[in-house]
Amino acid sequence: MKRIITYVLGLVALTIVSCTNGNSNQQPADMSQYDSLQRVIAQKDYELNEMMGTLNAIQEGLREINEAENRVTIVKDGEGANRVEQIRENIKFISETMQRNRELINKLKQQQRESSYKSEQLKKTIDNLIQQLDEKDQQLQNLRAELDAKNIRIDELDKTINDLNADVTELKNDNEQKDTTIDKQDKQLNTAWYACGTKSELKDHRILDGGKVLQGSFDKGYFTKIDIRLDKEIKLYSKSAKLLTTHPTGSYTLEQDANKQYILRINDPETFWAASKYLVVQVK
Repeated sequence: MKRIITYVLGLVALTIVSCTNGNSNQQPADMSQYDSLQRVIAQKDYELNEMMGTLNAIQEGLREINEAENRVTIVKDGEGANRVEQIRENIKFISETMQRNRELINKLKQQQRESSYKSEQLKKTIDNLIQQLDEKDQQLQNLRAELDAKNIRIDELDKTINDLNADVTELKNDNEQKDTTIDKQDKQLNTAWYACGTKSELKDHRILDGGKVLQGSFDKGYFTKIDIRLDKEIKLYSKSAKLLTTHPTGSYTLEQDANKQYILRINDPETFWAASKYLVVQVK
């Protein structure tokens, strides 16, 4: 786990350094551009420190849980009038620490969602931490069976297991609901529509009206929905093509295939769709 965290830290550090070094030999066009770059770097650094702080807190919680489990293992096999009380205290500590760790994992997932830094490795790390806590839950189940076999009844252990099961279910449902909402919002943000037709066809669907594009109540059903992250090539099936909507030069190219028919290639989706998520192409 420490190697994973070190890897994540190193990866982001490398990203930040590359941002600064890549511009070290170039004089900024003006101070505002330089300040903007510094703010981006500072924000990424802040986000990383926040996530790493949460990760370290989770790791420390897991270490403390392991130590408490070891103490329970030693006491349950030993002798002494106060061993039940010692087991009870350690079970309570394990319960509170596991609850705190689940809350921290939830916080870490939220930090990752809201951060501008996206890492598949960090997501795998979070999944691994969740798996470790799930394994701890199972170990507590096994511990209860062992204590029952020794006629040691710890009411706190039953309550701990019941509370953990309820927390796991609630956290799972909450995360699934959040993931569904985020996925829906993500799809909406990355959805665009395009229409390709002759001048008369565009007029018939009120997409082109009096020389103006997308004015008034146009026929949205004529448009094709696409995912701007995936659909970067649109075949126009025409030897003549003209973009009627505004899209920055350089963000796309119009190329002809072997049949001299045009293909629209979107080289920079973020820039291309910045002004509008609607694309209208007039063909002949």
